[in-house]
Amino acid sequence: MSKEKLLEVKHLKKYFATNAGQLHAVDDVSFDINAGETLGVVGESGCGKSTLGRAVLRLNDPTAGEVLFQGENILKYNNRQMKELKKHMQLIFQDPFSSLNPRMTVSQSIALPLIIQGIIKKNDKNALNKKVEEMMDLVGLASRFVNSYPHELDGGRRQRIGIARALSLNPQFIVCDEPVSALDVSIQAQILNLMQDLQKEMGLTYLFITHDLSVVKHLANKIMVMYLGTMVEYCDVQQLFEKPLHPYTKALLSAIPVPDPDVQMERIILKGELSSPIEPEAGCRFAKRCIYATESCTGEDIPLTEYEHEHFVACVRIHEIND
Repeated sequence: MSKEKLLEVKHLKKYFATNAGQLHAVDDVSFDINAGETLGVVGESGCGKSTLGRAVLRLNDPTAGEVLFQGENILKYNNRQMKELKKHMQLIFQDPFSSLNPRMTVSQSIALPLIIQGIIKKNDKNALNKKVEEMMDLVGLASRFVNSYPHELDGGRRQRIGIARALSLNPQFIVCDEPVSALDVSIQAQILNLMQDLQKEMGLTYLFITHDLSVVKHLANKIMVMYLGTMVEYCDVQQLFEKPLHPYTKALLSAIPVPDPDVQMERIILKGELSSPIEPEAGCRFAKRCIYATESCTGEDIPLTEYEHEHFVACVRIHEIND
């Protein structure tokens, strides 16, 4: 039985104006996420992952394309409609310290979205306190921290505040923008397990942005690999780890450390210069760093095509490389 598509993104573009021309931060990206599932978005820093997440939520209005949430194109929504939609679509930020107001207590931070959305009135202290207590308990944050300020807490507890704040409106969809990258490794595992438990308990749908492929393997159902604003590979997580197809994906996977000193991994070292994301030339943006690149990789933009069942790759030489 096919699952319901909660989010569909079609040919999304986000360009920024610079003195040198248009910076193509996100360029013709399309994907969908089923309700209750997780799409992992990976790629090196600067590839457009965070910009993609913000464009989906309209924190940065896209240059072109469509974002369909439950079948409706939210890019056509007015301000009133967007305010209502924010109850259903939320964001967990990368840095749990800078995303919290240092002058607001834990209670005030969690209560703020409820007040802004008019769900609970500011002067209804009993209802606010009850909801805050409920959210703190949900994310595993001890009640003794209710009047604490962000600087009094460690990174893991701060991120739990961010998660509680995002969940306070009972959303269906959450963009997770590298939510554990600023945390210690031991704390990362706690937060990831918490997010998995919350997803099962509340039926949440995640767009999970990270540069850590090991995290994606643990959390996601599908995975999208980005390079300089474009999609280069898109498939089921298991497919990607068992049989990566794009040369860039293979290089990313080769960098994952293996916790076994007897296993020798062949590390793929990328050489060559980065293509400019400002007014980029037509063709594969990875071509200047790809050992398989030929003239066929330049001159025309390379669309994402299905190589195997639901395994999509943007590479004109994919059959020669992998067959």
